[in-house]
Amino acid sequence: MRETENNKRYKAAMQGVGMQNVKMQQEAADKGSLQVNVTSSVNSYPISEARISISYTGVPENTLEQLVTDSSGQTDMIELDAPPEEWSLDPENERQPYSEYTLNVSAPGFEPVSIAGTEILANTKAIQNIRMRPTDTGREEEEIFVIPAHTLYAEYPPKIAEDEIKPVNESGEIVLSRVVVPEYIVVHDGSPRDSTAKNYYVKYKDYIKNVASSEIYATWPANTIRANVLAIMSFTLNRVYTEWYRNKGYDFTITSSTAFDHKWIPERNVYESISVIVDELFANYLSRPNVRQPILTQYCDGKMVSCPNWMTFLL
Repeated sequence: MRETENNKRYKAAMQGVGMQNVKMQQEAADKGSLQVNVTSSVNSYPISEARISISYTGVPENTLEQLVTDSSGQTDMIELDAPPEEWSLDPENERQPYSEYTLNVSAPGFEPVSIAGTEILANTKAIQNIRMRPTDTGREEEEIFVIPAHTLYAEYPPKIAEDEIKPVNESGEIVLSRVVVPEYIVVHDGSPRDSTAKNYYVKYKDYIKNVASSEIYATWPANTIRANVLAIMSFTLNRVYTEWYRNKGYDFTITSSTAFDHKWIPERNVYESISVIVDELFANYLSRPNVRQPILTQYCDGKMVSCPNWMTFLL
């Protein structure tokens, strides 16, 4: 059977991070926690008796923990090694402030799933949601996801500047007459012109939690997380309200490219501290007086990318 592109990426990633992760784990001084939720991709029903093996990413032969889901599809919460919390709070720190783990999941009647790169931060609860596909043919084909590095640790394309208030054409191009928080949005996992990239239908709140977990650290103070979540939601709702991509002939709401929008990563873990704040604020956004639309709140980290007159991440 021909090796898939995802399998090739997985093997390359595993070969590159093995010894790096061993060294990093040896330096780990704190603990973070992890809980896994497993559901069916068809009907979202919880999957009981799913078995999860956890290892350091790149060292699959060294199983650290084995978990089994209960009738709600959840595992017990476990503690895992993580680098010191201050690494994620120090803007000058260049060391990776989170540990990476690989989760191999199996359950009777479902195709196995492997997620490489679940990120564990010190003193923070990570939540890994996993959706498993039912086995229809009796042949089990493993579904593999490789989670790329966090945007504050790796380099990604910088945001291409845009006007924060979009012109509103009253001729009917703007479908919405008021700001509406959608239940779902369509995320194009690539740049707008990449026709090979997949579209994902994602719950709005889940999208915000994913982006925030990809772009800020969950160890930051609660008010700092709130400010960043508001910026992410305002940007996203501007794309929704203005039908930005659909008015250009595309069939999606937003992309996962940092050059155009936010970093969204399929199957990545989120964090409880971020999730709680998103649930608290999900109907809010930033606007200006006498302007109906949410403002396109562009921002950068202020370190890897310089962005004068834009918002920057501040602790």
